[in-house]
Amino acid sequence: MNKFCSFLPLLLLLCVACDSENSEDMNANSQESAKIIQVECTGGPNDYTLSVTIESPDTGCDQYANWWEVITPEGELVYRRILGHSHVNEQPFTRSGGPVQVGPTDTIIVRAHMNNLSYGTQVFKGIVLNDGLVQDSLAADFAIGLEEQEPLPGDCPF
Repeated sequence: MNKFCSFLPLLLLLCVACDSENSEDMNANSQESAKIIQVECTGGPNDYTLSVTIESPDTGCDQYANWWEVITPEGELVYRRILGHSHVNEQPFTRSGGPVQVGPTDTIIVRAHMNNLSYGTQVFKGIVLNDGLVQDSLAADFAIGLEEQEPLPGDCPF
């Protein structure tokens, strides 16, 4: 019993260090993805325009946010706004798109995608009516197959 007790502090120290490393890795991963930080909606049913503000770790054509999209909670693509180039010196940045064809009480999710890192986990979710979209999170691999669905971006010019 004494031998176990003498190893207990060391074991606890190792667990804390391991947990700290995992937390740092998770924070690094979350910092590397594109984040939706604001969504404003204008227009009317089946003809909305969304102004989406994204914060992303763009470095140039090798790493940049290349689209934002609107999806249903079931993972169906409703609308995709292609971002044609990197925004290294413009962070965060806002781009509008539409028409987004949803009803005023339909639940939607707005998320961003990076060319080399896939989807970010910080999204906006809710209903369009009265700007009912709020910040939320979503698994990065939710409806991952949409990465292959048109429309898709072309080459990055800068």
